[in-house]
Amino acid sequence: MRLSERSAGSLDTIAGHADRVYSVAEGATPPLEIQAVSSSWQRSAKKHGLDPLDSQAPRILTPAELKHFREPLDKLIFTARQEMDALYEVVREAGYTVLLCDSSGVAVAHRGENALASQFQYWGTWLGGVWSEDVEGTNGIGTVIAEERPVTVHRSQHFRSRHIELSCSGAPVFGLDGRLMAVLDVSAIDPGLSERAHALTGALTVRSARAIEERFFREQFRREWIVAVAPPEGIGSGMLLAVAGNQQIIGANRAARTSLMLDDRGLQAGTSLWSIFERDIDLFRRQDRTDISARLLIAGCGDSRPALVTPPGHPMTDDNLHTRPRLGSIDISRLPPSPQAQGGLSPGAMRRVREFVEVHLGESIDLSILAGVAGLSVHHFARQFKQSAGVAPHAYLTQKRIERAQEMLVQTDLSLAEIAFTVGFFDQGHLARHFRQRLGTTPREFRWSER
Repeated sequence: MRLSERSAGSLDTIAGHADRVYSVAEGATPPLEIQAVSSSWQRSAKKHGLDPLDSQAPRILTPAELKHFREPLDKLIFTARQEMDALYEVVREAGYTVLLCDSSGVAVAHRGENALASQFQYWGTWLGGVWSEDVEGTNGIGTVIAEERPVTVHRSQHFRSRHIELSCSGAPVFGLDGRLMAVLDVSAIDPGLSERAHALTGALTVRSARAIEERFFREQFRREWIVAVAPPEGIGSGMLLAVAGNQQIIGANRAARTSLMLDDRGLQAGTSLWSIFERDIDLFRRQDRTDISARLLIAGCGDSRPALVTPPGHPMTDDNLHTRPRLGSIDISRLPPSPQAQGGLSPGAMRRVREFVEVHLGESIDLSILAGVAGLSVHHFARQFKQSAGVAPHAYLTQKRIERAQEMLVQTDLSLAEIAFTVGFFDQGHLARHFRQRLGTTPREFRWSER
């Protein structure tokens, strides 16, 4: 139903929504149901200068225009087809479309009922739809791109009044380099859809996005060993490492890069798997053609992680066996307990490490550098640091970066991107994710609360 055909009651609702948007954008305390997207509302109004009463329909690119956006993602689109099909089979009866969008918010692949194509195109939830936050305001695609986290936006949580009958859930898809590559989204046009019912799609979308990431990673490294490491206590994303025959790490997904402080420079320089985990060379001597269940002991700290080690795909075998996602199916029930590490750094070594971190916080710091400062091998340093500090080196470094960011948010007027770079985070989204995980709020919200 077009805006000009709405009833007076609907127009009152639209005007009321706009008033609430403006109020939150000006700094009013957002209602509980809006808190998760309040930062996006403020960006939409203040940074992007959008009008919540703007009734213009979202843009749908022509086939010629769309080709320009699709071609760079051809491999990902091909990889994602099985997960998109499976997700669509679950949500189609509820009237959802499934969209795969590039990092600018353009829908480059989709699943939906062709009989309803004109309706979906009117709302913009179709192939070629453009959903960047700077154009459409808060939504389940553009806001994922802006914040690099899963986002569910239900009806009046959208910025624009035109979209208050839409419900969408989006999840980021990160590429081999750890950067945002795409967004997977499910959207429905149903004013009767309850928030509780729609919330279920959020978890489904995240699970499908992680499966697309894993399948894409495994396909790109299908001739290498793949080490899939379960997250601690099953919370968060699992790590994927591509390992060459000499046990050098040649690829790492975003979770691994973040948790293990890996970056492109370190990978190119050469990082051994055994600088992170206790040596277990027998894993790579086995002749298995199927996954090998293992418990990997983190070098030097005594913690262990359940893992699946997948041998390289064979040219004469079905690649689907190698590339099938399995991070969510690591079975720890039959794995033996891991040994516990003991020991600790000397007071002098601990002091040198802390002083080095304080001075070089904004630089890339890996385990080998810190081990050198302490005068120990990587193997012994990680173990003894965990014993002394109570946390692994990467967790300690992240905490120190968060603490420095807190100081700068209060004491300076630097932008969030500048602060993220200064304290050593990959980018603003990297800072925001760790900040929220540790403090339960965003950097922007923390800055406002302290001023």
